[in-house]
Amino acid sequence: MQPQPKWPSEEMLGPVIGALADPVFVIDAETHALAFNAAARQLAPALRVGEPLSRSLRSPDMLDAAMRVVAGGEAEKAAWVERLPVERWFEAHIAPVRFPGFRTAAMISLRDLTEAHRVERMRVDFVANASHELRTPLASLLGFVETLQGPAKNDEKARDRFLSIMREQAQRMARLIDDLLSLSRIEQHMHVRPVEAIDLTVLVAHIVDTLTPMADEGGAPIALDLEPNVIVPGDHDELARVIENLVENAIKYGCAEEGRPVEISLARVGASAVFSVRDHGPGIPAEHIPRLTERFYRVDAGKSRAKGGTGLGLAIVKHILLRHRGRLAIESSLGEGSLFRVTLPV
Repeated sequence: MQPQPKWPSEEMLGPVIGALADPVFVIDAETHALAFNAAARQLAPALRVGEPLSRSLRSPDMLDAAMRVVAGGEAEKAAWVERLPVERWFEAHIAPVRFPGFRTAAMISLRDLTEAHRVERMRVDFVANASHELRTPLASLLGFVETLQGPAKNDEKARDRFLSIMREQAQRMARLIDDLLSLSRIEQHMHVRPVEAIDLTVLVAHIVDTLTPMADEGGAPIALDLEPNVIVPGDHDELARVIENLVENAIKYGCAEEGRPVEISLARVGASAVFSVRDHGPGIPAEHIPRLTERFYRVDAGKSRAKGGTGLGLAIVKHILLRHRGRLAIESSLGEGSLFRVTLPV
């Protein structure tokens, strides 16, 4: 009669943990790996059966809890944060595994909390940023109201100047609230794909006509190259918002030299419509490009606010394109301008 093995074998444990979607490790009293599933292998590709778990997972708190459990303790939970190559958050649930005739092992199951932490951080950042953006003009309004009620009560010149500034601050808050409401409406209907047939050529030409006075005032002529009859399924108002945002940004921020045109093109490329806006402005540093579509993110906050920006324009563009199953690509080099390219299915 052969003696029973000291610990449950990988053949015994593998079929059980292999059916689980979360990463699962089974360890012995010295935290050597007895078995692990495919999800765990992706998390720790260098780990081999019989090797210490500590070689692949750098989490002293989790490993200490595992040793207490396998020594006869009750199930425990531990938090684990992986910093490299990207930050990931896990909750580890460690429970004893007991088979008759075998020594007790411990099973570690990891629940990935990265997305939940990311969403919570975005929510906190969003509330903080929105509060900050509203607090500044609101404080300005309150200050001027107090001044007009007090020292400048009978000063007509001061009253006219203060009222003008108050109007600008109120308009700034109104733009911010409008953008926040637009973003909320888009997110509410994100799962519903628009199906109305939109002639993108006509829409781009109309938006450019409305923005031409702004371009003329800023010394940035617009060069158009539009292919006729480019039809896409979409929401008219939302696609107009995308075009308006990108063209207006190019006029406001992309005019380094007077006379250099903002180049706008639209063409059908295979099964897609490609709309692009190129400016010849100062360009955008490479480290900012991945974050441009984040809410309230600005390369130059002072310049953006001075030109009436809310920091939500490109976030709105991104969400509209997601709803339309489209894509936004951004290319830029310092001193050479920027290119914003929108791809939509025709």
